[in-house]
Amino acid sequence: MSTSTDRPTFSPLDPAGIDDLLSTDEKDVRAAVRQLCDTHVDPYVAQWFEDATLPDPRGLAKELGSLGLLGMHLTGYGCAGMSATEYGLACLELEASDSGIRSLVSVQGSLAMFAIWRFGSEEQKQEWLPRMAAGEAIGCFGLTEPDAGSDPASMRTRARRDGDDWVLDGRKMWITNGSIADVAVVWAQTDEGVRGFVVPTTTPGFSAPEIKHKMSLRASVTSELVLDGVRLPADAVLPEVVGLKGPLSCLNEARYGIVWGAMGAARSALEAALEYSGTRTQFGKPIAGFQLTQQKLVEMNLELTKGLLLALHLGRRKDAGTLLPQQVSLGKLNNVREAIEICRTARTVLGANGISLEYPVIRHANNLESVLTYEGTVEMHTLVLGQAMTGIAAFR
Repeated sequence: MSTSTDRPTFSPLDPAGIDDLLSTDEKDVRAAVRQLCDTHVDPYVAQWFEDATLPDPRGLAKELGSLGLLGMHLTGYGCAGMSATEYGLACLELEASDSGIRSLVSVQGSLAMFAIWRFGSEEQKQEWLPRMAAGEAIGCFGLTEPDAGSDPASMRTRARRDGDDWVLDGRKMWITNGSIADVAVVWAQTDEGVRGFVVPTTTPGFSAPEIKHKMSLRASVTSELVLDGVRLPADAVLPEVVGLKGPLSCLNEARYGIVWGAMGAARSALEAALEYSGTRTQFGKPIAGFQLTQQKLVEMNLELTKGLLLALHLGRRKDAGTLLPQQVSLGKLNNVREAIEICRTARTVLGANGISLEYPVIRHANNLESVLTYEGTVEMHTLVLGQAMTGIAAFR
């Protein structure tokens, strides 16, 4: 018979006891990522955000690579071969520090590396993946264009054959890691359909001017890609895919990480609100003692708990090989939307201090406005689910 001393204690930030559903290995991965962020990100990220800079992205990439976080859910070629759930937990901890840091890892591993790993030739894999896994080479992923966001089929970037070579012309927009990348995976229209190309960024005609004046993802490198007669050899094309299923499958990998990552930002905001409300005194007592504040804290925690349970469920499905793209849309749609609401509510708990970079809340809220849009807008994920439910494609 159990006694009262055997009962688990209540955790304010894990009211449902979700930790009990994680294995020891999963907890160890989470703890290792948190330690890295505590050391290499958290003491500096508010200043990076304020200055709109990532001062040493290559150094940070090598730190991330040394822990096996770059392409961590891929196998072979120097990749760690961890589970989807472990990758999700890593994304959660990275984004608890800053969405821009999680974006660096997502674009590297789930977009650029995954594209090469899944669709590349053996030569392309051997050339790029080991260096990218170690953080010695940085990748970016060129799909979005100035006039082609939610409708990638309308992209204007074109690749034409010229003898044995390919020649690429076009522009890509809002490309994370673009101006620090060593290699870009670029998607272009060809006579045979949409194809992906592995483009070393030193190739003549390739440039990546950085996008300035952002109010979101400021601790992240965001660029335009300009391709002006970029000549590539025949073997630069990704040989194993033709059509939009190539880039869309990569986006699905990245969206999965966002399902987890958004909950990291939300947890950080809730944690800040809980701590602040316990020390901020008004009318003679901490504001945590007022009913309306407690309601806010509880409502935030309810949505965080539900989002974490959804992320974990999708992670288990991904590890079992049963995760559907529509289910990733469900997770991305719900968790990012709820994470923004949690951050906004946390801001009200902090009052005027909520807009200060002394606290993480407004930084997370601003970052999540970008996360809400990239890898599929709210509208697109809503219509993906609407089509799955009704059989009717409302966006065509």
